Amino acid sequence: MEDLQEFKRYKIGQAAKAIGVKTYVLRFWEGEFAEIDPIRTESGQRLYTEEHLEIIREIKRLLYDEGLTIDGAKKKLRSREQADILTEIRDELLAIRNLLNT
Repeated sequence: MEDLQEFKRYKIGQAAKAIGVKTYVLRFWEGEFAEIDPIRTESGQRLYTEEHLEIIREIKRLLYDEGLTIDGAKKKLRSREQADILTEIRDELLAIRNLLNT
């Protein structure tokens, strides 16, 4: 069932309602944050995935709850992405080390 969530797509109105913001806010954030890059249909309609919604929720939290500026939120997102990449690399290196030790 969780695999089906991977394929779920939300129109901009559905995404905005799920996040708790207006559609124009999503359009604005889309222009400000490269991480938000919705799928576009042939007619130009925006479709958001669960991954997009997670990113948008984090942006909303950074802006509304932490009170960061857009630039501050961009920096925080970038630093988290870098930390995630480093964690992933560390995990892979540990897995390789374990393979070599066996």
